[in-house]
Amino acid sequence: MASRPDTASVTNDGFDRSIVLVGMMGVGKSTIGKLLAGKLGLAFVDSDEEIEKAAGMPISEIFDRFGEEGFRDGERRVIARLIAEGPKVIATGGGAFINDETRQLIKVQCLAVWIDADIDVLVERVSRRSNRPLLVGKDPRTVLSELMAKRVPFYEQADIHVRSDSGPHARTVNQILEALA
Repeated sequence: MASRPDTASVTNDGFDRSIVLVGMMGVGKSTIGKLLAGKLGLAFVDSDEEIEKAAGMPISEIFDRFGEEGFRDGERRVIARLIAEGPKVIATGGGAFINDETRQLIKVQCLAVWIDADIDVLVERVSRRSNRPLLVGKDPRTVLSELMAKRVPFYEQADIHVRSDSGPHARTVNQILEALA
């Protein structure tokens, strides 16, 4: 069930701030974000794609060259720039909301939506793609379980919480729209 934000994010002229999607890798933030943006008449951006453009290299190479800490620093700067550009729907990487500075920036200036899913759904979805640096050479279920244990307390700080399941992403989009109404 979706939780409701404490403050309105809609004005008579439209949204006054960005909607930032947070949650585990594989939960569907990018797909849901595109659908949500279309329904709301907002632009959509994927922070991971923007990080790759800014760095001029894929995320896997950023991790290899600069480590996770270097990646998170660049991620924070890119997300700050995206927020400063005005209201839109932003899909973030799974670890973005864990960074204290990034999380505070999002919480103060945006509406954070935590998209949650069961581990079985996540494992099935991440197995479709091979570009996830944190999973390379590792068992996805083990890694995802460990990451969830660490990240859920941070995700719980989001303004809205919705569940995604193995059904169509449009169902999750509708949950978000209901929580925004």
